[in-house]
Amino acid sequence: MAFEFSTIGRHLGTGSGIEELMDDLGHALAKGGPNIKMLGGGQPARIPEINAVWRQRLEELMAEEGGLERSLTRYDSPRGNPHFLEAIAKLFRESFGWNIGPENVAVTAGGQTAFFFLFNLLAGAMPDGRRKKILLPVVPEYIGYANQSASEELFRAVPPVITETGPHEFKYGVDFDNLEIGDDVAAICFSRPTNPTGNVLTDAEVARLSGIAKEHGIPLIIDNAYGAPFPNIFFADAKPFWDEHVVLTFSLSKIGLPATRTGIVIGPPEIIRALGSMSAIVGLANTNIGQQIVLPLVESGKILELSNDIVRPFYQEKSRLAVKAAEEIFGDDFPWRVHRSEGALFLWFWFPGLPITSKELYERLKRREVLVVPGHYFFFGHDDPAWRHREECIRVSFAMDESVVRDGLKIIAEEIRACLSGS
Repeated sequence: MAFEFSTIGRHLGTGSGIEELMDDLGHALAKGGPNIKMLGGGQPARIPEINAVWRQRLEELMAEEGGLERSLTRYDSPRGNPHFLEAIAKLFRESFGWNIGPENVAVTAGGQTAFFFLFNLLAGAMPDGRRKKILLPVVPEYIGYANQSASEELFRAVPPVITETGPHEFKYGVDFDNLEIGDDVAAICFSRPTNPTGNVLTDAEVARLSGIAKEHGIPLIIDNAYGAPFPNIFFADAKPFWDEHVVLTFSLSKIGLPATRTGIVIGPPEIIRALGSMSAIVGLANTNIGQQIVLPLVESGKILELSNDIVRPFYQEKSRLAVKAAEEIFGDDFPWRVHRSEGALFLWFWFPGLPITSKELYERLKRREVLVVPGHYFFFGHDDPAWRHREECIRVSFAMDESVVRDGLKIIAEEIRACLSGS
């Protein structure tokens, strides 16, 4: 029997890049074979010192009178637990001097949900018949944004300026000369550090984008899933940014609590109130457990200490080892470059002159039990088939054990050599 789907149903229910990524990840983890090199997905590493903190907090909640009930047995406000909202606002006031209160903070069921709400709140079909879009000032950008629209394509993207910064290194930058802000732009959005590339827009780039957004009376949305001040998987010298027209998103996932599905949004009260309304309609309320686990860590500021002293150094060392392994394994046998690793959990490889598409390379690697993410998925909002660069890149996670990363890179090198030789 064939059922007819609505326009929204066809848009959201018939496949996407993020679904393929998560499906492959799930099947590989379920298969659990000894030879799987899981270099795809955004699964954070299990850091023993961080896991010990979560274990301790769960034990404390179980021992505390009312702790279990607050965590599991009741609904909170759709916008989040009031004590948690105040604690987040206080943390940012005291740490950075931002003039914000709990009215500037909302909780969502993960960062992915936050962006579904934000993009559809601000862009798409408007009451006066106009159609507005989200401007991505640099692509490649996070694959999970691509299909966030409830009914139509929401994005317009600007290709980057590419600067070669070393013998096998490069960096993306904002092409301000081609950044056009028309009446159809609802907001400017970027991730910092960027998933998939590990790129960190400089403080100067962020300030300039903020000025452009303010001049046009639109929000600037900054995705801090990997950013400062927590989990602070930042390897570059960059500062958190806030202004009255800025919307910041955070998450507990990459600090080590992905299963709690806890996203945090800081923004203008008008937008924050709307997010609370959307949470109530879509899911009544958000999960309590993540908020209760980290609440005393936010109140004391220890969440910043964990991020700065444990999480950041852990991933920075993994990044260093992965780049070193790539240099050793790839050598000078074929053209390759890696984006300067400035944060997040990934290396972004560019193979200039690759004779096959990134999707074909992905399939070849998958047959050899190496899972990466093909690069073309990250260039949405800019459809130019003549721009070959989008088919020459892949994303590789370095969050796994070093031996797994090295073994995966060896197979990638073998497949690149085979492609270039025509085999």
